[in-house]
Amino acid sequence: MDAPVPPDLLADAAERFRLLGDPVRLHLLNVLLECGEAAVQDLATATGQSHQNTSKHLRKLADGGLVGCRREGMHAFYRVTDASIPGLCLLVCGALRDRS
Repeated sequence: MDAPVPPDLLADAAERFRLLGDPVRLHLLNVLLECGEAAVQDLATATGQSHQNTSKHLRKLADGGLVGCRREGMHAFYRVTDASIPGLCLLVCGALRDRS
């Protein structure tokens, strides 16, 4: 039987799970999956976080390749760019619902 994660991808997989292991980042991804694209201030309001904290988490998600950013004037708009995120969220949340 093959390993579920090839050994040469373990470090990258662990980094992906680390990025997804923060409730604020999960909340941001959830909001982005619902609305498609949003400005930092709108995401801060939706998640109850400060603008600075929201920006910090979005930067981490962007550095990890999970979200993308476009600038329009002084505003930054984010969207989910990793196609695996919706399915991964459904898989994990479905398993959690089944446990309840």
